[in-house]
Amino acid sequence: MPKAKYDGIYHSIKKRIEAQDYPYQSLLPSENTLIEEYACSRNTVRRALAELVADGYVQTMQGRGVRVIYQPVGKTTFTIGGIETFQETARRNHLRAVTKVTKFETVIATEQFAAESGFSEGDELWAVQRVRYLDGKALILDINYFLKEFVPGLTPEIAANSIYDYIENTLGMQIITSKRRITVEHATARDENLLDMGTYGCVVVVANQTFNAAGLLFEYTQSRHQPDYFCFQDIATRKK
Repeated sequence: MPKAKYDGIYHSIKKRIEAQDYPYQSLLPSENTLIEEYACSRNTVRRALAELVADGYVQTMQGRGVRVIYQPVGKTTFTIGGIETFQETARRNHLRAVTKVTKFETVIATEQFAAESGFSEGDELWAVQRVRYLDGKALILDINYFLKEFVPGLTPEIAANSIYDYIENTLGMQIITSKRRITVEHATARDENLLDMGTYGCVVVVANQTFNAAGLLFEYTQSRHQPDYFCFQDIATRKK
């Protein structure tokens, strides 16, 4: 099945749900109505609906239709179960995104840092510090470390755009798995200096270890979030 067809239907219905044309707890039009509206097959409609189910926008009810379960959250939402770039998250949340690179250098992993990050002592790493702005507010401080062996040719210009885009589309490396740890910590002087902290004295810290298709660690990142605009979401189902 051509991806463009079901993907276009998925995005169309998703946009209408987000605009509350299909409000929370309402039922979507029937499959037959959607087939007629989008001039497509039943399988294409079902594939689009399956994507909406996976994203937590709707829930199917056997013999009763498809109910909308999406509610706008009012904060920037980040996915727990998926791997998104900052630009992809901003687009999904309909926010204007800007990245400023505040540090870019080469470092050698010490014994202490190797124990924290999962790299090996002596590994040569790109160390990148970036401030992420959403709608003009400095809300995220990303402290990234990339194994130079796997990410050759990285530059500050690439870092200001999208390192993952460079890794996937220029270097051709697959990004497969990210292990995350989420904590709340006291804000540091660096957080206070670089982020629009307001009255908050703490930050939400998301530490990521990210692996390629060979199961090898190529990135360790700490993302330090100002709490007011932070929300992690996931979709869970009960398995019997």
